[in-house]
Amino acid sequence: MTPRPTPASASGDPEPGTTPAAAVRRRPSLPFDPIEAAAGLWSQHWDDVPRMRAVTSLMRVHQLVLTELDERLRPLGLTFARYEVLVLLSFSRRGALPLGKIGERLQVHATSVTPLVKRLEAAELILRTPHPEDGRAVLASITPAGRELLERATEVVMGARFGLGSLTDAQCDDLTELLTPPREAAGDFEV
Repeated sequence: MTPRPTPASASGDPEPGTTPAAAVRRRPSLPFDPIEAAAGLWSQHWDDVPRMRAVTSLMRVHQLVLTELDERLRPLGLTFARYEVLVLLSFSRRGALPLGKIGERLQVHATSVTPLVKRLEAAELILRTPHPEDGRAVLASITPAGRELLERATEVVMGARFGLGSLTDAQCDDLTELLTPPREAAGDFEV
């Protein structure tokens, strides 16, 4: 079954079971843009205001998107990080990967993977077993319950439009294109 995004109704209200991004935000909006205010102050002391403003905006959007997705996944007993592990395992040919490979693919340190995997295992969404060919490695395998929850969680994430519902598809493509050069420059992937 391929999940579909949850469309907004003709009235502009979200479909039942979804929460608008504004409702997920817990703090009241500020009466000014704090990033623009910070950029004004920054410019009085230092140069490179466009990059300061861009990186601060990028980090803030990261916080907002992650908070929204975590809050939407919380009723399912997941965080976005745990959801990513389930997605990654579901994409693997055998539904299993060594823990080191999970860290590599998610581009996080191996020590970050272990607590995620332990939580998923405690919830019986994955199973950890010794690697049959490498005695030092541990395999994580997605369980049928993990696959079932992944389907439900994917509907939630897609219903939230990945936390970027305020952007058009073209803007999302533009954003991806804009963020590719810094990723390349950092050696995030080989071209």
